[in-house]
Amino acid sequence: MRTPAAIMKHVESFHFRCFLLTKPFSSFPSSLPIDPEPPDHDLPLLLHSILSKPNWQKHPFLPKLLPSISPSHVHSLFSLNPYLLPQTALDFSYWISQKPTFKHSVYSYSALLNILVAYKFFGPADKIRLAMIKSSASIHESRFVFELLMEMNKNEQLHSCFKLSLRSYNFLLMSLSKFLMIDEMKSVYSEMLNNRVSPNIFTWNTMVNGYCKIGNVVEAQRYVTKIVQAGLNPDTFTYTSLILGHCRNKDVDSAFRIFRMMPSKGCRRNEVSYTNLIHGLCEAERVDEAIKLFEAMGEDFCYPTVRTYTVIIFGLCETGRKSEGIKLFKEMSQKGCEPNAHTYTVIIDSLCKDNKVDEAREMVGRMLGKGLVPSVVTYNALIDGYCKHGAMEAALEVLGMMESNNCFPNERTYNELIAGFCKKNVHKAMAFLDKMLELKLVPNVVTYNSLIHGQCKMGQLDNAFRLLEMMKENGLVPDQWTYSVLIDSLCKVDRIEEARNLFDSLKEKSLKANEVIYTALIDGYCKVGKIEDANYLLDRMINQGCLPNSCTYNAIIDGLCNMKNMKEALSTVKKMAGIGVKPTVDTYTILIKWMLKEGDFDHAHGTLDQLISSGCQPDVLTYTAFIRAYCGSGRLKEAEDMMIRMKEEGVFPDSLTYTLLLDAYGCLGLMHSAFDVLKCMFDAGCEPSHHTYSILFKYLLKDRGTKDDSPAVNLVSNGMLFDHADVWKSMEFDTALELFEKMRQHGCVPNANTYGKLIIGLCKVGRFVVVQKLFDHMRDQGISPGEDAYNSLLNCFCELGMYDDAMIVVDLMIKSSQLPYLDSYRQLICGLYDQGDKEKVDTLFANLLRCGYSSDEVAWKILIDGLLKKGLADRCSELLSIMEKMGCQLHPNTYSLLIEGIDGA
Repeated sequence: MRTPAAIMKHVESFHFRCFLLTKPFSSFPSSLPIDPEPPDHDLPLLLHSILSKPNWQKHPFLPKLLPSISPSHVHSLFSLNPYLLPQTALDFSYWISQKPTFKHSVYSYSALLNILVAYKFFGPADKIRLAMIKSSASIHESRFVFELLMEMNKNEQLHSCFKLSLRSYNFLLMSLSKFLMIDEMKSVYSEMLNNRVSPNIFTWNTMVNGYCKIGNVVEAQRYVTKIVQAGLNPDTFTYTSLILGHCRNKDVDSAFRIFRMMPSKGCRRNEVSYTNLIHGLCEAERVDEAIKLFEAMGEDFCYPTVRTYTVIIFGLCETGRKSEGIKLFKEMSQKGCEPNAHTYTVIIDSLCKDNKVDEAREMVGRMLGKGLVPSVVTYNALIDGYCKHGAMEAALEVLGMMESNNCFPNERTYNELIAGFCKKNVHKAMAFLDKMLELKLVPNVVTYNSLIHGQCKMGQLDNAFRLLEMMKENGLVPDQWTYSVLIDSLCKVDRIEEARNLFDSLKEKSLKANEVIYTALIDGYCKVGKIEDANYLLDRMINQGCLPNSCTYNAIIDGLCNMKNMKEALSTVKKMAGIGVKPTVDTYTILIKWMLKEGDFDHAHGTLDQLISSGCQPDVLTYTAFIRAYCGSGRLKEAEDMMIRMKEEGVFPDSLTYTLLLDAYGCLGLMHSAFDVLKCMFDAGCEPSHHTYSILFKYLLKDRGTKDDSPAVNLVSNGMLFDHADVWKSMEFDTALELFEKMRQHGCVPNANTYGKLIIGLCKVGRFVVVQKLFDHMRDQGISPGEDAYNSLLNCFCELGMYDDAMIVVDLMIKSSQLPYLDSYRQLICGLYDQGDKEKVDTLFANLLRCGYSSDEVAWKILIDGLLKKGLADRCSELLSIMEKMGCQLHPNTYSLLIEGIDGA
C-alpha cells in the first residue's frame, strides 16, 4: 500500500505539470491602469543614471538594457524624474522609438509631455501631444488621453501658450470616434467653440461619422447643416458616412437614395461608399442586390477592397450560401486582392458552424503561414467549434496556440470553454470561472447560466443555487434562462413544490415566465401525475399571452399516456393542431410508445404512417420504441426489419437500440447473433453501456448454470426485466475473461470503455476484489483506466470505509492527470477525520487544492456540505486556514456561508 508521503510526491509532480501547462494564463495582463507600475523598479533608476551622463547614447549598458525596456519603464523614468532635462528626455524618447522592439504607449508619451510643458518646450510638446492621441489603441487609452488633454487645456498657468489647436482637436475627435465615445466627442466639440476655435469641414465630418457609426442619422444631419451654413459643400466623406448611418439604422433604402444622389452633388462615389452600402444590403439579407452592386463598382472606376470582399463573403455565409462565399474567397486572390485576417476569420467561423472544425483549424495554419495574425475573434470561432462538438482537448490546444501567439483570451473565450466543459465536466468549467476572475475578466449572465446548467446536469442543485446567489452578489440579474434551468432541474428530482415556489417568485422579481419556464413546470406536474395542476398552468399560460409550443403539449400528452388516458391524449393532439401548433416527431413517438406498450401494434403503425405523411422524419426513439415492443413479444424478425429500415432512412441506432436486440437474441439462446450485434455497435462507434455488458453476462452465467446445473445463477431472461445488480453480484473474474475471449472471437477487442463499464457495474455492488483483478488485467493489456472507472472505484472504497485504498486511487488518478470527484473527496476526508487521521486529511486537502478545482466549489462540497453538515466546525476552520495559506480566493458569499456555519456550530 502506498504511504501518504508517496501520494504527496505524486501529487506534487502532477501539480508541477499543471503549473507548466497553465503558466501562460498567469502571464495575461490585467486591464492597463492609468498610471501603470513598472515591473522592475530598478530599471528606471538605472536609465536615469545613464541619461544624467554626457554622451549617454554610447553608454556600454544601454545595448544590454534595450531588450528589457518597455513603455511602462519609460513612463516611470519620466514620471519619477520630472526635472530631467527636456532635450535629454526628447532625445531618449526619439532614440528608443527607433528600436524595432519598442513602441511608445499613451502613458509614456503623457509623462514626456508633462516634462516638455513644464519647461515650456511647446513646439516639441505639440508633436508629442499629437503622437499620444494617435497611439490610443483602446477605449481606456482614448479616455485617458481625453481626460488628460481636457485638464491640461483648462490649466490657467499655461494661458494661451499650449491650448489645443484645431489640428489637435480634430485628431482627438477622430480617436474618440474610433471607439464610439460620442459623449466625449460632444464635450470636445463644445470646448472648441468655448475656446473660439473655429471648426472646419474635417471637424464636422468627424462628428457626422461618429454619429453615423451608432446609427444616429438625425444628429449627424445637424452637423451636415453646419457644413452648408459655413458655405461649404458636403463631400464624399460626408455622404459615405450618411450611407453608413442609414445602414446601421437598418434603413438601406435611404442609404441607396444618398448613394444614387452623390454624382448629382458633384461627389465621386469611392470604394468605401460602395462597401458601406454592400454591407448594409448583406445585413438586410439582400445579398443578390449586394452582389449586383459589387459587380457594378467598375462603372465608377472603383475596385473592390479586401473589406468589400469580406462583407460579401460574410453575407453569403450568413445566408446559407457558404459554397459561394468560399468560391469568392478563392477568387479574390486571383484578382489581386489578398484576404486579410478578418476575411479568414469569416471563413473559419463559417466552417466551424458547418461542423468542419478541422478544416477551420487548417485555415488558421494557412493564415499563420501567410504572416497574418489571427485575432481573438478568429481563435474564439475555432474554440467554439470544438466546444460545441465536445472536443475539449482540441479547444484547450487552440487556447494554448492563442497564448503562444500573444493573443489574450477575452470573456467570450472563457464563456465558450465554460459552456463546453459544462457538458461533461462542470468542475473544469468552474476552474475556468476562477481563471476569469484571476485575469480580471468579468463573468456575465451567460457565464453563470452555463455553470448553473452544468451543475444541474450533474445533479448538484445546491451548487447551482449557490451560483445563483454569487450571480446576484456580483450585480447580475438572472434571466428567464436561469430560472427555467433551475425549475426544470427541481422538477426532474421530484422537488415540484420548490419549483412552483420559485416559479411564483418570478412576479416579485419583475420577470415574466416564458414558454420554457411554463413547460418545465407543466412537465414536472405531469411526471408526478398531477395533470389538473398542469392543465391549470397551461390555461394560465395562454391567458397571459404566452403561447404554448409543441414541447408544452408533448409534456401534457406524455402525462396523459402515463395515466393510460389515451383518449384524452389523442384529443390534446387535435387541440394543439387546432391552434396552429404542429405535432412533432416527439408527439407521435410518445403516442406510439404507449400504443405499443398496450400491445396495439396496428394503431402504432398507423400513427407512424401519420407521422411520415405529416412531413416528420422518425428518429431513433421512434424506431427503438418498435424494436423494444417486438423484442419484448418475441417477434425478432420484425425487430430486425425495423433495424434495417431505420438504417436505410439514415437514422443511427443508439446503445439502447442495439442492447434491446442483443438481449432478444440472448433470450433465444442465439449468443453468436448477440455478439454479432455487439460487433455492429463497435463498428458503428456506439459505446456499449454497462447494461449492455450486464445482459451479456446474464446469458453467459445462465449458460454456465445450465452446464453446471447451478441454481445460483438462474437469472430471469425476460427482455430487460431483470435486476442488473444480481448479475454483477454473481459475476467472477473468470466470467469477465470468458466475455473477453468471446468478444475477440467476434472481432470486438475489449477496450478502455469495456473495462470501464464492467468496473462501474461491479463497483455499484461493492465487488472490489473482482474490480482490482480487472484493473491489473487492464494494465497488463496496456490499457489506461478512464476517469469514470477510477471514480467508480474511489466511490466504492469510500462507501465501504476502505480509506487507505481510496487514497491509493486518488494517487493513481492524480498521476494520470485525472480529477477525483469532489463528492468522493468529501466522503474520504470525513471518513479520515472519523478515524482520527488528521495528518492524512491535511495532506490530502492540500493536494486537492493543487488539482485545479474551483476554490468555491471545494469550499461548498468539502467544507459546507461535508464537515459543517457533520458538525465538524473546528475541522472546517482548520481546512479553511489551509485554503487561505495556499492563497485560495473565495467569493465573499461563500466566505460568509463558511463563517456563519462555523460560528453557528
